[in-house]
Amino acid sequence: MSGLEISEILLNETTLNKDFRIDSAFYTTQLKRNHSLKYAIIGDCLINSQYGISISMNEEKIGYPIYRMNEIHNMLCDLTVDKYADIHPFDFEVFKLNSGDVLFNRTNSYEWVGRTGVYYPNNEATPMIFASYLVRFVPNHSMINSEYLSAFLSCKYGISEIRRRARQSINQTNVNPEEVKEIKIPLLNSDLHKAIKRNFIEAHELRLESEEQYSSAESILLSALNMNNFTPSNEPVAVKSLSEGFGVSGRLDAEYYQAKYEDYENALKTSHSVIGLCTIHEGVFLPKKGDYKYIELADIGSSGNITGCTIAPFDELPSRARRLVRSGQVIVSSIEGSLSSCALVTDDYDGAICSTGFYVVDSTVINSETLLILFKSEPIQALMKKRCSGTILTAISKHALETMPFPLIDRSIQQQISDLVQHSFDLRRQSEQLLETAKRAVEFAIEDGEDKSLKLLGVKEVCFT
Repeated sequence: MSGLEISEILLNETTLNKDFRIDSAFYTTQLKRNHSLKYAIIGDCLINSQYGISISMNEEKIGYPIYRMNEIHNMLCDLTVDKYADIHPFDFEVFKLNSGDVLFNRTNSYEWVGRTGVYYPNNEATPMIFASYLVRFVPNHSMINSEYLSAFLSCKYGISEIRRRARQSINQTNVNPEEVKEIKIPLLNSDLHKAIKRNFIEAHELRLESEEQYSSAESILLSALNMNNFTPSNEPVAVKSLSEGFGVSGRLDAEYYQAKYEDYENALKTSHSVIGLCTIHEGVFLPKKGDYKYIELADIGSSGNITGCTIAPFDELPSRARRLVRSGQVIVSSIEGSLSSCALVTDDYDGAICSTGFYVVDSTVINSETLLILFKSEPIQALMKKRCSGTILTAISKHALETMPFPLIDRSIQQQISDLVQHSFDLRRQSEQLLETAKRAVEFAIEDGEDKSLKLLGVKEVCFT
């Protein structure tokens, strides 16, 4: 019996659970609480909770921008999203996000289910809604604030409480939000709440500044391509003869021949291709024993940054974890619907493994930062989408990517882009550090008391009530 854990639970205790849990894992993974702290169940600390809207989405920016399951990173909702939903104004009022709302991801992989983030509007204050994969929690700020709730559910104690309530299947893991509302959360000192919120606000402001630097790099690139004010055709019909259509491309689908794609290719005015300027590293990596950092689609931020990774022994990683990445390379998603999930590999992830859903790209004539901005730019994204094919899983093949038109950018322009992207990444790292400190402060409070947490957050004078 060595190494086994046993918990004896009365049958009438199981009836107190929202889902009548009788599985052993639910009762043997409970973490000890700090009995010097006062606790309340999360549901009693909320004004409202709400499922998102279930509706078809589009990439043509028709309707309102909508959050999905993979658009929450580092305890904050992303500033931008890729999908839109064309809904009635009445429904918009029901599902419109307000500053300070907390979004909880109720379905995803086991590693990422329960991902939680505070929503702050971007500078443009674009009104956004949220999809049914997510649940909105609106805290009662007289008890807990939004930032503390996000930090608690993202710290090791919150994650443990969420995962013991998770239900795993072959393809995904789900958590019942009603069970999440039964989690007990410590009611910490108000000074600690304020300090955690301060870190979140400062982190958000740094993130906005980082986004401005990144947007400037994008503008410089489009200007270099003479595409700042470019608008492709929206003509839905294209007439091609069999010889110039199928005879050249082998494609018979109408999507491939849309006029807008031809407009993008003509506007790029390049004789180069991806294979002429870049190297695509597609080899299968078979690591030795030990822990590895694993990067998947859910780990890619909206500004080309890697937001985190899974660290585990290789034999515990999924079979798609087969691509080795090095600092300075760019990873590019091959999956339609996630083509914009491109990221620059920084020193922190040198030697990590990524999913085979990515292509690993570098170049001797285009610096890493410019390569990132290029692959995430509107014209290149459009040309990648054009070349996607498949039935169950639509993706761009290596050959289709290699033969795609690709521009060579002047070196002086490349240097400007590189400087802006590096500054953007530096600001984002500062933002992430503030958020990590806020999360650790919550863990310190549970482990060692609130005084240590306040010191970590730089609060010198403490008045406990």
